Amino acid sequence: MTLKTIKNEQEYEELMAWVDEQFDKKVQPDSPVGETLQVALLLIKSYEDEHYPIPAPDPIDAIRLKMAENGYKNKDFVGKLGSKSYVSAVLNKRKPLTLEMAKFFHKELGIPAGVLLA
Repeated sequence: MTLKTIKNEQEYEELMAWVDEQFDKKVQPDSPVGETLQVALLLIKSYEDEHYPIPAPDPIDAIRLKMAENGYKNKDFVGKLGSKSYVSAVLNKRKPLTLEMAKFFHKELGIPAGVLLA
């Protein structure tokens, strides 16, 4: 397999098929073919990043998801972020998420700052 940058969908599909074959063969990562496979995966990632970007999640949706995962309710943040109505307004997108709130949710829920500041 000769590797080169992927310029179109056909080349992308061909390289993906080759990678699938190598995975089926259970190629060892430290073998010559394994090294080529690793480079192929980097080329595929680069092509996908350019042609199939993943949009950043909505910060409030990310907060709500983490709250559900951790069993938090709006009332759990009353006093820490403000009044019950203020917390509700923020989590229902009627009030903006402030930098201080983003810091709080980053620490409390472990949401990456990049998601909260998007």
